[in-house]
Amino acid sequence: MLRRAYGIARSLVMYYPPGKYGRMRRLYGAFLRPGDLAFDIGAHVGNRVRAWRSLGARVVAVEPQPDCLRVLRLFFGRDKGVTIVPAAVGAQPGLARLAVSSSTPTVSTMSAEWRRTVVADERFARIRWDRSLEVAVTTLDELIATFGEPAFCKIDVEGFEVEVLRGLSRPLRALSYEYLPPAHEAALQALELVERLGAAAGGYVYNYSPIETMRYASDRWLSAEELVGVLERFRPLGRSGDVYARLVDRGSPSASDDSSQLKSS
Repeated sequence: MLRRAYGIARSLVMYYPPGKYGRMRRLYGAFLRPGDLAFDIGAHVGNRVRAWRSLGARVVAVEPQPDCLRVLRLFFGRDKGVTIVPAAVGAQPGLARLAVSSSTPTVSTMSAEWRRTVVADERFARIRWDRSLEVAVTTLDELIATFGEPAFCKIDVEGFEVEVLRGLSRPLRALSYEYLPPAHEAALQALELVERLGAAAGGYVYNYSPIETMRYASDRWLSAEELVGVLERFRPLGRSGDVYARLVDRGSPSASDDSSQLKSS
């Protein structure tokens, strides 16, 4: 129990640092307007939920970890603009096993392959997935059927991003998914799925935000090929981040004026 309390406290310190909130509002304010719907897939302790609500968006926060769900209900349980869904998201509805790291809940995962991949990285050397839970699994298509199509969807599910995208049958206006250098090939699979989804709707353009900076790595939106080049540059640095995708033809925003130039460090 002490380890679980430590893990949640660690996540709160990590995801609610001073000074980050304004950058988060600026980045997501380009995607979300008052009244828009946003999906937070892998909501964890809800820092995105907080930012999106401040922008006036309605939020569906999807999270399978019981300890994180307690935090979400404490912070947002009385907010009628937030719907908390106690589930994971995957390719098909049903039940699945979630490997939980009590002291580092941000890396809890349903992907056994992802775990095998990242344990070879020295930064994961001390990570232990010390318990396993059976959790309900829904799909993006089911969430859309229930709540409507989101203006923005964030996917951060520790190596299960490909399975989440396999449960989506339509292009979304804008979305993001996590990139982790040790799982580079999985990120490319996710990119391929996004490209397929967008092919019939004018296609996607992309950007990348490294390691929770809430700033873009490029001062312009990129093709899929150009994005791969950016990820290859960040890959040796071992820095995780988020890939952002927006449809070209649906009036989505361009890169913000304060985007930083592409850097190698």
